[in-house]
Amino acid sequence: MPQGDVEVVHERGAWYVRIEGEDSYLREHETREQAVATGRHEANQRQVELIVRRLDGTIGQRDSEGHDPRDVPG
Repeated sequence: MPQGDVEVVHERGAWYVRIEGEDSYLREHETREQAVATGRHEANQRQVELIVRRLDGTIGQRDSEGHDPRDVPG
């Protein structure tokens, strides 16, 4: 199974879901909400991080979807 995190990015007027480090996109969506839902599902299936980028490309949200490598209280 791929090890790259799942990213949600905005490019060319649409929201895309891709695997970090890969050139191709998994899915294209009209809205951020649709892309985040797809990205969350994919990240959960792969047990990796979900990274949602803002319009300017900076990280706006980062969530662990099942892969918590250490037990940190709080």
